[in-house]
Amino acid sequence: MRIGIISDTHGLLRPEAEQHLAGADHIIHAGDIGRSEIIDRLRLIAPVTAIRGNIDTADWAKAYPATETVMLGGRCFHVVHDVHDIAVDPVASGIDMVISGHSHRARIETRDGVHYLNPGSAGPRRFRLPITLATLDIASGSLSPVIHDLGSG
Repeated sequence: MRIGIISDTHGLLRPEAEQHLAGADHIIHAGDIGRSEIIDRLRLIAPVTAIRGNIDTADWAKAYPATETVMLGGRCFHVVHDVHDIAVDPVASGIDMVISGHSHRARIETRDGVHYLNPGSAGPRRFRLPITLATLDIASGSLSPVIHDLGSG
């Protein structure tokens, strides 16, 4: 199973992002969507789990929760926009991976047996950081995340 993971689009879904997400079985958007049309376009690629971020304050964003826990490929994922706002104990809750955004900094790490993934920002460039998203392959029980740089855009 392949999961596309994107965050901080801030109303911009780049063609390069759509290309990297093509073929995904599911897409997770970790907040700061920016416009409802972003999720509509992602749904043309695969089913989407999305949460709202701190910029998602318009009426359309009320349809999205602040956090979401979802089972995909037999693994448990907890999605929160800012990892500092996590309100559950991932280890005690049996969470395999915490997915977050907000910082615009791509990061993959493991703490206490729980994987943490921030795909970075796929929207407008900010803070001179790379424009990135992630894919995650689940095979034979293992999680294999990869950060993809979308170029200089």
